[in-house]
Amino acid sequence: METTNKTKDYIKELKRKYEQLRKGKDSLLKLIDEAELSESVFNSNAIENSTLTLKETERILLELEISRNVTVREVFEAKNLARVLEYIKNKAIEPELSLELILLLHKMLMGNINDAIAGRFRKKSEYVRVGTHIAPAPEHVEGMLETILVDYSSDPAEYFIDKIARFHLGFETIHPFCDGNGRMGRVLINYQLGRFGFPNIIIRDKEKKAYYQSFEEYKNYKKIKMMAKIITLDLMESLHKRLAYLEGAKIVKLTDYAKSMKKSVNTLLNSARRQTIPAFREKGVWMIGEK
Repeated sequence: METTNKTKDYIKELKRKYEQLRKGKDSLLKLIDEAELSESVFNSNAIENSTLTLKETERILLELEISRNVTVREVFEAKNLARVLEYIKNKAIEPELSLELILLLHKMLMGNINDAIAGRFRKKSEYVRVGTHIAPAPEHVEGMLETILVDYSSDPAEYFIDKIARFHLGFETIHPFCDGNGRMGRVLINYQLGRFGFPNIIIRDKEKKAYYQSFEEYKNYKKIKMMAKIITLDLMESLHKRLAYLEGAKIVKLTDYAKSMKKSVNTLLNSARRQTIPAFREKGVWMIGEK
């Protein structure tokens, strides 16, 4: 067991409130999803070293001109990822995760970027490396993916965050595609969360150091604790954000909230990062619902 019972109980209570308050407010939740789409796209691409800023990502998704020349690839990376995230939001309640679905999503993700590799796994002689990790040989990819899919679905007793963390670490270790593995893996996290009835999360570029360290922990010790913690904190943040809006709270900057409450800004920021207060980020700025 990786996730503590205390954390499980807290997420269960957040989910209970979320389900209770969301009734009749699907239009509000849709607006929240739409508003944070560019942030989701920006962060996932930034982890893969895209040079696009958040503002440039927003303008690309709105079909507006940007003030500098960017590569056609980066434009399609933004547009394609947004399209995939919107697609899974509508589809997550339908089919269980499968090889066919993974290939379909990858084809959408890589279309117009590299059509020769879009929607297919690595073939003979197509090897990939991430840092010092050399991914398994292409001939093992499909079988290894089938194994982690079976493992994911065969243990109903395992906590859902632990299941998702383990699957993500396994998927990225396999690195089944010639390109797009990181973005694809993070898309699948949200697909899996959606099937459990949770909103999307954003794994942020600022979390990249801990995110990559979680792969080292898994590679060296087969532990999932760090990845489970990242997903847990990001899920709490996503729920805290939606609950604030669903409750009709006044959304204020955490720094302003600290002043009004005569509390230390640094103390509240540390609490926000640990999610021991119901704070959340919007465009990188910590906010909180003031009731």
